[in-house]
Amino acid sequence: MPNRLSYPLHDQLLDPGQTIEVVPGVHWLKMPLPFALNHINLWLLREERGWTVVDTGFDAEDSRALWEQLFSGAMAGLPIQRVVVTHYHPDHIGLADWLAQRFTAPFYCSLGEFASAHAAWHGLPGFDVVALNAHFGRHGLPASKAIQYRERGNSYRFGVKSLPVSFNRILAGDTLAMGGVDWVTIPGYGHSPEHMALYSKEKQCLIAGDMLLPKISTNVGTWATDPDADALKPFLASLDRFLDLPEDTLVLPSHGRPFRGIQPRVAALHAHHQERLGALIAAIQRPMTAFELLPVLFGRVFDLYQTMFALAECIAHLNHLWHAGILRRQQDADLCYRFSRV
Repeated sequence: MPNRLSYPLHDQLLDPGQTIEVVPGVHWLKMPLPFALNHINLWLLREERGWTVVDTGFDAEDSRALWEQLFSGAMAGLPIQRVVVTHYHPDHIGLADWLAQRFTAPFYCSLGEFASAHAAWHGLPGFDVVALNAHFGRHGLPASKAIQYRERGNSYRFGVKSLPVSFNRILAGDTLAMGGVDWVTIPGYGHSPEHMALYSKEKQCLIAGDMLLPKISTNVGTWATDPDADALKPFLASLDRFLDLPEDTLVLPSHGRPFRGIQPRVAALHAHHQERLGALIAAIQRPMTAFELLPVLFGRVFDLYQTMFALAECIAHLNHLWHAGILRRQQDADLCYRFSRV
């Protein structure tokens, strides 16, 4: 087994809106994002009479303009015949409805992601700003930041202007015929409700979505809809689903460069989270809130948008230790949860 990752392709050759064929019939497309994480990788699979698109990008004018160039350029004027998304986050599903409607193409995702997308878009209970602030407030979020979240409103709609109203359901272990070969779906939990990666034995590649990234660990968060959840446990278990894939599998991640080395990357991610758990335990010398522990877990200051994901991840790690019986959780008179060693 290789002890490090290898990168057969070079992302400096790929500008936003350009494509590279990574294996026969599978094209890598990079699109811009308006965040610190400034890009997302999308995948175009060549069909006999058109294309299947896996993930769609953030709904922004620059992304739509790049897609327009692709339709007559790299896609040779051939239609999109199917839109597939790995999960419901805006950079993945943002333009799904626009693309599906433009080409009258069927839309595919898991039930968990379809339902969560609509719940977030409509601000349903548990997905609304009031619930978010209440959840984060119990973990020490200052009132000043809660006011900023309230004033900002539903941020999900910034990158998702509309959603498909129907879908073709993807189940764990399903086989999808795409690009002339079979792709098996591999579920992932912890990052999103029912993330689906796609593996092709014939192509020897894995469209990993956000579950397996080469340089960073994807966000693992505990949110208001399931506030006591141990999201880290199913995430780590989900990573282990990839270990049985061949060592030479080419991993196509949503962020960063395609790489080989699933087994060492999974091992490194396990080690990373264990190290972060250890750092939290060591730092808790008195009862502390998740917000107080953010510098321990991340070592840097975040903007408002990033703080939301960082705090959700800190709660997930603390809940993991709480469920394991390593930490105790208490709710004090200010209604904040504080964690202490058992």
